[in-house]
Amino acid sequence: MDKLSTHTAVYSSPIGFLLLKEENETLVSATFSDNTKSIYSSESTVLKNTIQQLDEYFNGQRKIFNLPINAAGTSFQKTVWEELQKIPFSNTITYLQLAKRLGNVKSIRAAASANGKNPLAIIIPCHRVISADGKLTGYAGGLHRKQWLLEHEANSSGNKSLLF
Repeated sequence: MDKLSTHTAVYSSPIGFLLLKEENETLVSATFSDNTKSIYSSESTVLKNTIQQLDEYFNGQRKIFNLPINAAGTSFQKTVWEELQKIPFSNTITYLQLAKRLGNVKSIRAAASANGKNPLAIIIPCHRVISADGKLTGYAGGLHRKQWLLEHEANSSGNKSLLF
C-alpha cells in the first residue's frame, strides 16, 4: 500500500484564513478557518502553486485556477462541482439554472446541497451561485465573504452589474 503524502498550509486572504490541504500531489481542500493557531504548515509544490494562484486571483490577475484537484464527494457532488467550474469569472447563475445544467430541474435542492459541500472554496467557484431573486444565499464561508468575492470579481472584470 502506498504511503499517503499530506501537506497543509494556511493562506491569509483579504477575507480570512484559508486552510489548504494537499494529498498525494493534488489539492483536496481549501476551507475558510477562523482558528489557525494549531495548524502545522508544510511546504509542497502544489501548495506553493495554490498560494501563488490565490495571490494572483486576489490581485485581480487570475480568473481561472489551474491546479491538480481531487475533491472527495459522491459522484453527484463531483458532477455539480465540475459544473460550477464552467461558470465564467464575474458571472453568476441561479440554483435553478445549475439544476437545469445538470439536466434535472427537480435536483435543485440536491444541487444546492452539493454546492454547499464544496471542499475547494474559491478554486471551485460555488460563490457564483445565487438565488432566483438575485439575493445572496448559502455560502459555507459566510455571506460576507460571498459578497466580497462577487464584488471583487465584478471590479476586476469591469462587470459592474454584479455589484450587490
